[in-house]
Amino acid sequence: MPSTPEELKQRVGSGLLSFPVTDFAPDLSFDRKGYAARLEWLNGYGAAALFAAGGTGEFFSITPGEYPSIIETAVSACRGRTPIIAGVGYGTLLAVELAQAAERAGADGLLVLPQYLITAEQEGLFRHVKAICDAVKIGVIVYNRDNCLFAAETVARLAEACPNLIGYKDGAGDIERMVRVRRRLGDRLVYVGGLPTAEVYAEAYDAMGVTTYSSAVFNFIPETALSFYAALRRGDGAALGRLLSDFFLPYIAIRDEAKGYAVSIVKAGAKLVGHDAGPVRPPLLDLNADQMARLGKLIAGLSDRAADAAE
Repeated sequence: MPSTPEELKQRVGSGLLSFPVTDFAPDLSFDRKGYAARLEWLNGYGAAALFAAGGTGEFFSITPGEYPSIIETAVSACRGRTPIIAGVGYGTLLAVELAQAAERAGADGLLVLPQYLITAEQEGLFRHVKAICDAVKIGVIVYNRDNCLFAAETVARLAEACPNLIGYKDGAGDIERMVRVRRRLGDRLVYVGGLPTAEVYAEAYDAMGVTTYSSAVFNFIPETALSFYAALRRGDGAALGRLLSDFFLPYIAIRDEAKGYAVSIVKAGAKLVGHDAGPVRPPLLDLNADQMARLGKLIAGLSDRAADAAE
């Protein structure tokens, strides 16, 4: 297991990443037992790292009181085999409190999610991230997306000021910005693809030196997620094309039928494969019966094709 930020950086860049969903009971309370079982299951597939209480894990719906328990459960379930990177966010003071709680709970690193509600000047973003980095000793990754967009110059300042800043995750899809950051920082950081359903963008990002990404579908079809990543690494464009056409593009069509479904569809997939994580918390909505049925057919199709290939 990584014992320093630099070791975590190397581990993050070595393979596929994922954000486990967070288990909730029917009354929407945190289901610790279910979450522990989920992490133990996913832990067996060899992800380079897992993000606890991240975007797909409904960080935005988790209370400060629940947060330490969620991180502790993830760390305990993975038992030192898979690094746990904890999501932190909101305003600076609360983000610092969460960062310190995550470190106490045994997290190996942090992912700084976009600050709550407001946009900010680059100097404000610099101070925000620096305060989080200064508050802990573990490695920190910034998440460039939505209302938290970093200029290359700001990332360079942070890298110089914060030795434990180890990574830059992009969820904006701004190719020019990504190239500027990558060219300015070089190997100082590890670069992670973070757009929704990252597999669709994986080939383009790989060409820019972004060799890993966080896979949401790892939550319910981990074998397929790993197969796609392996095909990317060996440059098998034909295999990538088949999976994109047969699964990922139809999957995205369902995902785009309602706001917030980037999270909801992942929980739906987990339920369909026998690893139910419970409902999403409001204001998100669960998939309807028709959407569940169509998603089920897509998942079944993957199994059918795998069986045919084995014959």
